[in-house]
Formats: sequence, C-alpha cells, structure tokens
Amino acid sequence: MITNLIVTTMIAATLLAGAAAGNPKDELEVVPSVDLSRYVGQWYEIARLPNRFQKKCADSVTANYTLRSDGSIQVVNRCRKPSGEFTTATGKAKIVDKKTNAKLKVTFFWPFYGKYWILDLGPNYEYAVVGEPGRDYLWILSRTPKIDEALYQQLLAKMQTRGFDTSRMIRTAHPAVSAQR
Repeated sequence: MITNLIVTTMIAATLLAGAAAGNPKDELEVVPSVDLSRYVGQWYEIARLPNRFQKKCADSVTANYTLRSDGSIQVVNRCRKPSGEFTTATGKAKIVDKKTNAKLKVTFFWPFYGKYWILDLGPNYEYAVVGEPGRDYLWILSRTPKIDEALYQQLLAKMQTRGFDTSRMIRTAHPAVSAQR
C-alpha cells in the first residue's frame, strides 16, 4: 500500500514537473482566426493519419459541423465501411481558445475529449488542416471531394515541417460522389 502511494506520488510529480516545464509538442501554431459561421458545414476528408477510430472507414469520409445555440458545435462524421454500408458518429465540439476559435475539444464519447486544432485554412475556407499537438492525428479536409495535387503536396510539406509524419497519410477516396458527377 505504501509502495503504491510512493509510486503514484512519483508519477504525479513527474507529470506536474513536465507540465510546468512546458511540453514542446504543445507548441503547435494554429491559424490566427476562425470565423465559425464560415467553418461550419460539410467537409470531405482528403487524407488522414491512420487512427484507431477510423479503422473501419474504407472511403467516403465526411464531417458535417453545425453551430448549436449553446455556442458549441455538433459534429457528425460519416464514412463507408468495406461492406458498403455507411456508419456515422455524432459528437460535440467546444471552443477552447475563444481568442482565435482555432482550438477546440471534441467528444464522441463523453467524458473523453480530443484536441482539435485548426492548423491551416484556405482564404475562402475551401480547405482546412486539423491536428493536435501530440502529432498523432492529422486530417486534410476540403469543401469538395478532391483538391489540387499541388495544394495537397504543399499542405503535406507544411505539416511535415511542423513535426507530423506525413509519409503515413492515407488518401481518402470518394467514389459515390465521383459517380454522381
């Protein structure tokens, strides 16, 4: 019992010391300002770093954001599984940094929240790059199912210089949308 208390105290002290010293991974620059009324709406996932909660997403990944009356944002993510059926996940995002609106926390399973930081944004909100300071998650989003290849490569290069392993990015296909055009 005393050993557990000592170990727990040592772990807590280590975590607090690390927090006080500042974690360099937390120093990830976000965009200077986000107009949430322009940011909400439908986004197509262009590419992402692999993650456990999208393992069953084969293609057609979208995110739809809606402003709620309480100031939060409803998040509805949708994708097609390999079986062909669609699955959705509904969550809620809260603004963490009200000065820029570029740092949010999102939950799909309360009380667990993830950091959702807007790292790059097109001048007309035609694309967005979203990640988190640990560099484990990264998404490139667009208002359309495809973006210009040169822009895609430029965004990858920019995120690589910011510490993301962009060599692991998975491109997202949108065959259902392409077939409709």
